[in-house]
Parts: sequence; structure tokens; C-alpha cells
Amino acid sequence: MKNTQLLFGLAFVAMGFTSCKDEKAVQAEKTIDSYVVYVDSVKNVTAENAKANWETIEDGYATRAEKAEMALADIKENAKAQERLESSKAKYEAFKSEMAALNTPNKPQKMRDALFGEGKIGEDMNFDWVNAKNIHSVYQQFVHTVENNKDSYSREDWDKIKMMYEALDSRKNTVEKEGLTSEDNRKIAGLKLKFAPMYTLNKMGAKSEETAEAKK
Repeated sequence: MKNTQLLFGLAFVAMGFTSCKDEKAVQAEKTIDSYVVYVDSVKNVTAENAKANWETIEDGYATRAEKAEMALADIKENAKAQERLESSKAKYEAFKSEMAALNTPNKPQKMRDALFGEGKIGEDMNFDWVNAKNIHSVYQQFVHTVENNKDSYSREDWDKIKMMYEALDSRKNTVEKEGLTSEDNRKIAGLKLKFAPMYTLNKMGAKSEETAEAKK
């Protein structure tokens, strides 16, 4: 009788142990599912929203990825789960690379940001934000930035700089009718006198350097 009770007891413990293992495996699958679903949902977020909430997205990913990796140990035959994990990881890394590329300004945009301030001017060359109150500081930043970087500009860079300068000048014609003070107008004239010869001489120099380089 005692032997029978012992056998039943051992069987009960074994069943409980098996049940516990099954429960852990089920929970592990759910954890990996949560990770996979998270990556898929992140990929559906617009670039604008992803950029604005990137730190939150990264934190959420790191937490779920860590839990998913740990969950693999609770799945006896986890080859399929490992494959799902690796697939989602690859998807996320690809998405992360895309976001990095989108968030890295190209060379023309870097130049526009330096000349006018980050995000002030895009490819559309819209200067509507320039007004009578800030136009002097806009010219000032533009001319001083060009002066500080004049030795690094290529001939093509100088062409772009001239185009932006002329667009700013065009905006000035409008701003003059909107209350531009005579003092600011005088200061801008001084900056324009500084820019003109600097542009001419340095563009010629850049062209000569490129010609000499091409002959080598």
C-alpha cells in the first residue's frame, strides 16, 4: 500500500513538473510572439512618427529582444523559434538602417543647414520665414559661414551658394516693403559688399584647383 501511494505521489509530482514546463514553454512562445509582433508594428509606423519617438521605439525593442532571447531556453525544440527571432531581428536592423539614412542630411541639406540654420531651408528654397526683424541676422549667418568655410567649397558648392544668395536677395526686395529699418539695410549692404569679392575670388580658385587636379 505504501509503495502504491509512493508511486502515485511520484507520478503526481512528475505531472506537475511537466505541466510547469509546458506552461513555461507556452509563456516563452507568447514572449517571442510579442517580440515578432512589435517589430512588425514598428515597421508600419510612418517615418515622421518613428523619428519623433525613436528613443521610445528603441527602448521597447531592447526590452522585448532581451526577453525573447531568454525565452528560447524554455522551449525544448527551439529551432523554429530561433528562426523567427533572427528573421525579426533582421527586419528591425533593416528598418533601423533606413531610419538612420532618412535622419542623416545629405550634403546639400547640410550646407543649407549651416548657412541658414537647421531645417530653415529645404529643397523648395522657401524664404517666407525671413522677415524685416530677422533678415539682418540671416545675412550675417550666411556670409560669416561662407567666410569660415570658403577654403573647403568646390566650384559646384559655390554655384549652389550663389543660387541661395540670390534667393535671399529676392526675399530682401519683399522685406524692404515690410518695414526693414535703414540701419539693418545699411548693415546688410556691408555684408553684401563682403560677400561679392569673396565669392568671385574663391570660385575662381576652386575652378583652378579642379582643373589642375584633372590634368594630373
